[in-house]
Amino acid sequence: MVTYPLSDTEIDAVFHALADATRRDILRRSLTREHSISSLAREYSMSFTAVQKHVSVLTAAGLVVKRAEGRERLVRADPVRIARARLLLEGYQEMWRARIDRLDEILAEPTPPPASIEGE
Repeated sequence: MVTYPLSDTEIDAVFHALADATRRDILRRSLTREHSISSLAREYSMSFTAVQKHVSVLTAAGLVVKRAEGRERLVRADPVRIARARLLLEGYQEMWRARIDRLDEILAEPTPPPASIEGE
């Protein structure tokens, strides 16, 4: 499977979607099985419309897929998009680890003693 990088717009949408605890919870729930928006709404102390808006943000980010089955709208996580987001985050992790490793190297270098000033 070839994985293409996310565009800046897609990255912004993913970070926006994951910035909210309710959306992260909806995503977590939809990883294991498909849920109707109605069943998800029963899990939160907010209106059906509010949950529907959270699902719309996740859908716009591509993290979940919505489909109609009769009158119900079913939601499931999109493992391919989640894998692409994970690769993005791993890239950031590698970059920061390299920077921290370099900082450790700099801090471990011996410091020369201060130069003495003549006449002291």
